[in-house]
Amino acid sequence: MSHAERVSTSSLAKALFEMGAVRFGSFTLPNGRKSSYDIDLRLVPSHPEVYTEVLAAYVELVEGVGTHNYDAIAGVATAGVTVSSPLAVMTKKPMMYVRKKGESHGPGKPVEGMAKRGSKVIVVDDLVSSGGSLVYSVAALRKEGYKVGDAAVLLDRLEGGSSNLERVGVRLHSYTTTKDLLVALRDSKLATKSRVDAILKRIGTQAAHRK
Repeated sequence: MSHAERVSTSSLAKALFEMGAVRFGSFTLPNGRKSSYDIDLRLVPSHPEVYTEVLAAYVELVEGVGTHNYDAIAGVATAGVTVSSPLAVMTKKPMMYVRKKGESHGPGKPVEGMAKRGSKVIVVDDLVSSGGSLVYSVAALRKEGYKVGDAAVLLDRLEGGSSNLERVGVRLHSYTTTKDLLVALRDSKLATKSRVDAILKRIGTQAAHRK
């Protein structure tokens, strides 16, 4: 697999905003936290040009990890599967996916698909907030006998996910962060300075409280 051309954060931010994946207002995140902005990357596969750009970003991420450092790819259901599937084809690696916690469809297995027992697996999701879904997925994969030391996401919301993954021995690789994405939107005049600065201040305050 050849090295992917760098996808700029400003280009990515503009594309996500214009397709409605970045919104401002009042939202409740999956982890229960309130937020003044929302980023819905589940919309990406519906926009082929943006999807291609996002996949190029993931290729760069996994090349940074080194394809020799993992034997298989595991997507976190459901958004992570839209990335792990094409990525597995592009890297010629086996793909699995981890069901959402509490799902009981079919045989009720937490991990669907398989790789050689003891294989090194990289976990893929669309974004990370506090990291709960990724930490659960890591635990599920390890319980099945796989080794997990790396996770890749397009976006880190800077809400403690990296630290929580580090506590379970996993390195987080993110293509960009909320801070960089919002700054790109502000600089391109797609979001107002006052709105972005207020969010960045809140992110900084939350980070300080987690220390």
